[in-house]
Amino acid sequence: MSDEALTLAIKVAGGAKNLATALGISPPAVYQWDRVPAERVGKVSALTGIPPQVLRPDLFPKAVAS
Repeated sequence: MSDEALTLAIKVAGGAKNLATALGISPPAVYQWDRVPAERVGKVSALTGIPPQVLRPDLFPKAVAS
């Protein structure tokens, strides 16, 4: 794990075990992530309150003001 957003999500969830349990997956699965997988962004965002744009800015870029 090296992604800062993933580290933050784990911290906010109270640890990898808590995050994994809330997602219905095993803790080792969370530890294998390099970043939050695209298919898990919505659920992780809902569980932690961290916006998708923070979790995966490559998939959810911030809106540009016009």
